[in-house]
Amino acid sequence: MQPQPEDDEERLPSFAEQMADQLGGWRGLVESSVPVVVFVVVNIVGDLNPAIVASVGVAVAIAVLRLIQRRPIRHAVNGLFGVGIGAFIAWRTGDEKDFYLPGILYGIGYGLALLASVAVRQPLVGWIWSVIVAGGKSEWRSDPKLIRLFSRLTVLWGVVWLAKVGVQAALYLADQDTALGVARLVLGYPPYLLLLALTVWAVRRATRTPETEAAPA
Repeated sequence: MQPQPEDDEERLPSFAEQMADQLGGWRGLVESSVPVVVFVVVNIVGDLNPAIVASVGVAVAIAVLRLIQRRPIRHAVNGLFGVGIGAFIAWRTGDEKDFYLPGILYGIGYGLALLASVAVRQPLVGWIWSVIVAGGKSEWRSDPKLIRLFSRLTVLWGVVWLAKVGVQAALYLADQDTALGVARLVLGYPPYLLLLALTVWAVRRATRTPETEAAPA
């Protein structure tokens, strides 16, 4: 009789599959960045109003294309919503840098929320892990080792988030519109994916059972 190697973690969808659903896969990552790229480029070679029209137009086109292809449009709608708010603020103020203001404010709020969750001993990274990976289970709350790990990871996420949004805020206050657009792209998904990879590695390593480590070849 052969042993049953599967455990609770293996019965769940893999973390990669879960994150692909949350982020819309590589296509979702690219599509969410395209409207911002369009805004930056058009604003450099043209003016604010054409940049607003072009970025919102591209976001709408992406959403419509997904709808026609009968693909999930949640990520496209979220992107359109974010671009739309920034475009509206920039249009009302007449200042292109205000296109990035909602993202800066969101980043500050997110970073502070992460640090605050550690202060009240409810690390957000742990709860996000429960929702996305563990199917809503929260057994980590009864494991002091995992509580410490999730607390440290949450602090890391919060510090990195505040650091990158701090760079964008400094460029915003310095009226460095083009540099702000470039920073928005460079400091967007790359550090997010690096943090994600580190989090996956750390939690998988911490939750690896002795039986799994000593499994026979």
